[in-house]
Formats: sequence, C-alpha cells, structure tokens
Amino acid sequence: MQRLKVSDNGRFLVQEDAKPFFYLGDTAWELFHRLDEEDAQHYFKTRAGQGYNVIQAVALAELEGLSVPNANGDLPLSDNDPAKPNEPYFKHVDKLVAMANQNGLYMAFLPTWGDKINKKWGAGPEVFSPENARAFGLFLGKRYRDADIIWVLGGDRPTETDAHMAIWRAMAAGISAGDGGVHLKTYHPMGWQSSSERHHDEPWLDFNMLQSGHGAKVAENYKLIAQDSNLTPTKPCLDAEPNYENHPINWKPDLGWFGEYEVRRAAYWAVFSGAMGHTYGSNDVWQMWQPGRNPMGFARTPWKESLELPGSKQMVHLKKLILSKPYLTRIPAQNLILGDNPEGFSHKVATADAARSFVMIYTPISQKISVDMSIFNDANLSGSWFDPMTGTHTAVDELTGDFEPPHGGKDWVLCIDRDR
Repeated sequence: MQRLKVSDNGRFLVQEDAKPFFYLGDTAWELFHRLDEEDAQHYFKTRAGQGYNVIQAVALAELEGLSVPNANGDLPLSDNDPAKPNEPYFKHVDKLVAMANQNGLYMAFLPTWGDKINKKWGAGPEVFSPENARAFGLFLGKRYRDADIIWVLGGDRPTETDAHMAIWRAMAAGISAGDGGVHLKTYHPMGWQSSSERHHDEPWLDFNMLQSGHGAKVAENYKLIAQDSNLTPTKPCLDAEPNYENHPINWKPDLGWFGEYEVRRAAYWAVFSGAMGHTYGSNDVWQMWQPGRNPMGFARTPWKESLELPGSKQMVHLKKLILSKPYLTRIPAQNLILGDNPEGFSHKVATADAARSFVMIYTPISQKISVDMSIFNDANLSGSWFDPMTGTHTAVDELTGDFEPPHGGKDWVLCIDRDR
C-alpha cells in the first residue's frame, strides 16, 4: 500500500505514484472497542472482499469507551488521562490496524469521539485540554507513523468555542510532530454539518468530511457537497456519514427504515456532485451489535449478518464505474441536464469529463433524462443505462438527447461515452 496525498487539482486523493484513489469507506466506530482479533479478521476480510478500501474507527470510542473495557478487558487510558494511554489497550489497536492494512484497507483513525472534548450528549466525559491533546496526538503519531492510515479528528461533535479549537489544533500538531506529517488529516462533524464550517482554513485539514446524517427521509447531500467543492482553497470532500442501512428514519421506526435504495441514492448524489469518494454505514455494524448488547438507534440485526446487507455489496459498483472513466478531470456537470430538475427525491445529478470523453447522469427515480449533446461536437458516441443495484449496463440504441430508462428499477445512471 502507498501513502495517500491530495491530487494536484485539489479535488481528489491519489497514491504516491499518482494513481487515482477512490475512497470507499465503511463505518466501524466500535471496532477497536468491541471486537477481538478473530472477529476483526472476519470483518476486514468481508469488507475487503466487497471492494472497500477505508475503515473508519475510533480509539476512544463513543459507547462508554472510557469506562467499559475492550474485548480483552482493557481500558484505553489510566485515570481517564489522555496523557496516560494504557499499553495493553493500544497493543490490541496495533494488531487491528496492522490486520486492516494486511487486507488492503486504510484505517481512517479517530483518536477520540468528540464527546470527550465537547460532550453535548452521550457518555463523555470531557477529558481533553490542549496540553494532553498534544501529548495524546504525539503518542499516536509516533506509534502509527508507518501504518497506512488517515487521521480523522472530530467525532460527531461541533467545534463551538475557542477552547475546542485549541484542543483540536493541539492534537493535530501532536500527530504531525509524531508522524512527521506523512498522513492526511480531516475532521468528522455532527449531522448536517461539514468540517469546512469551522476548519476549512486550518493548515492541518487536507480534505473535508460532511455528515448528511440519519434524520431526513430525503437528505439532499448533493447541496453540501456542492458547497464544499466550491470553497477556496480547493480541497477534496466526501459524505463520511450518510444515512445508515437498517437505521430508522429520524430514529423513529414508525417512519420506516433506510434501506439499500436510500444508501445508493446518497452515494451517487454525493459522488456525481463532486465528492472524491463515499462512506457507507450499517446501523448494526458501526456498533458491532449482537444479542446481549444494548441496541443503539434500534439496532436489530447481528453485525455479522448485517455485513451482507444488499446496500453494502452494491457500493463497489459505484467505485468501479467511477474508476472506469478518466478520473482526475471529472467535474460536476449540472448544466448538461435540460428541462425541469426539481430538488428533492427526484433530483438528477450529472458528472462529466472536462475533456468531454464522457457524461454520466444519475436519476434516483425512473424518469426521462434530457441531455445537452452539443458538448460532443458530433463525435461518435455510445450509450448505456447502468444499474446501480447490479453494476450491469444495458445498451442505448439511439442517442437523440432524450432518454427513457429501461422498465423496472428505482434508480439508474445514463452513461454517454465518446468512442475511442
């Protein structure tokens, strides 16, 4: 595995050899806290086999991470002091980070959940100051200097005060002092926010994360991605916490549950609007729920079973589709969609090659798409309908500019390619 860096145009991630890196993440917040080595290996092998390349997990976890021991009976800190990390706990973290890397997975590593800095809700307690945050960051930076990771500060809490900002800056400085600044850094915000709101100009922040969250039945995350994509200086961005599969809408089961369709829609809306990748989540997997554990957010399916939820296995189709096209010149292209395109559940999003080699338009419902074909200048073209559920293409015979999707299916991608 190679180090990751921001592309020269500031919009994507690439490897050291400049090969494009499409961030396809999975949410495993309680990984370090709740899984033993055997279960962790099962988890990593499953997600790697499904095409994921990043795993998001937390050292000081949300679910009583400072008071309930890990799978081996160890707590992460002595006396709840971040300047006194407990060696047995972090030896377990060492093994899991190495195991992830051995499976071809980068670890998006959160030093702590945000409630340890700004409680607002949850278990807490608040234990950080600028001084011990820098010490904790230095400890982690040195320890994982040679690992294949991405540092993620934050953790579902906002930076509301100067004191909060001072802690995050100190932690970022400690990490950089420890690892020599060789790893990328970002920030995971609370729901319907982006790291850009308080941290975009921070020199340590390499790319933005947003969280479109679990509240709205139709979360228009394409708006947040578009906002971040247009900021100066230019930085990559992605939706790092959209609606979770098998999660009740707005935490209310009577409103229904997010399923494979909703997680697909969030992914295609985000990526086609300019995101550098996407993170998937399962309500059962993030907390590694199984019978005998308190179900957060109405978790109802054992996590090993939930690893096979249909939406989780469909994310790889998006990754393969994007990587099959010219990558670093891909741009949002809403201007190519003709006719009405209302916001909300039926909203279409377009992405295209700046060099005009392709156009792709995602529609979340089966509806006609009208396309401005003039950008191709009468070139020889081919077209297809891509099915996000199966990753298969159905050829389009006539490229007249008005396209009707095949019968069946909820969402589709129209692909138009300049023949080489």
